[in-house]
Amino acid sequence: MIYTFIRNNEKIFPIEKMCKVLQVGQRSYFQWKSGSISDRKQRVELLKEITTSIYFDSKQRYGSPRITAELAFLGNKTSRITVAKYMNELGLRSKLSKKFKATTNSTHNHLIVPNVLNRKFSVAEPSKVWVSDITYIRVKEGFLYLTTVLDLYDRKIIGWSLSNGMSVKETSLAALRMAVKNRNIERGLVFHSDRGLQYASKKFTNVIDSYKMITRSMSRKGNCWDNAVAESFFKTLKTEQIYGNTLISKEQMQLDIFEFIEIWYNRKRRHSTLDYKTIEEFWIQKNNFKNVA
Repeated sequence: MIYTFIRNNEKIFPIEKMCKVLQVGQRSYFQWKSGSISDRKQRVELLKEITTSIYFDSKQRYGSPRITAELAFLGNKTSRITVAKYMNELGLRSKLSKKFKATTNSTHNHLIVPNVLNRKFSVAEPSKVWVSDITYIRVKEGFLYLTTVLDLYDRKIIGWSLSNGMSVKETSLAALRMAVKNRNIERGLVFHSDRGLQYASKKFTNVIDSYKMITRSMSRKGNCWDNAVAESFFKTLKTEQIYGNTLISKEQMQLDIFEFIEIWYNRKRRHSTLDYKTIEEFWIQKNNFKNVA
């Protein structure tokens, strides 16, 4: 259909421009036009071109599962195995992950609360569980510290702070205040974090307790799996945005983190826990289901 459209409009628009806009190769189009390739091969070539486009549009972040989901969204249903095969033939590989170190310091004398969450990472409604964590990001001038608050319902980052220091005001409090502005607090909301000073200090405790409706929860000592979703986000960030890139300035990193969270992760990225839907698609599906019910 795309090739037919281009052929029918050759006298109106430049072929090169139409191929670029419609994301097909000029060579494939001319092969099709001359009748030198079969319908099946045309479809394969088109799928490869769209796959390549999705791969680079995601800044090389997507592997075969997410590219398969994006292809289906665009009306090109095919199996993950086939997509993986095409990616291998094209030399397209998603960015690989690396381990990262914990940032918060849990050696202190402040109050520690029980692990109320107890690894129950699936919730049925928004603002039932928020999870928070802190990680460091290396830049040319030293380090920046990223604090996030994530709602387990839709995996959205609803609050975050990128700071030069590790004070409570710069990290946990700043991220919490953004989260409260972006999403309503519901009675019984569980706020889960590790045992770090930024979450156990009196300053943070006094602020979070002032909201009355929040139940606090902390990971067990030395158990990263108790806050696995928050740490998983940092792994995604560092895999898809930071690792493999040269060191950049603090100013550029601030722009990159904003783009990754607000433009990519919260709006465009397909999440495996949401059945490879974007957060927006997930909400639309949930609202449609409620309307039908």
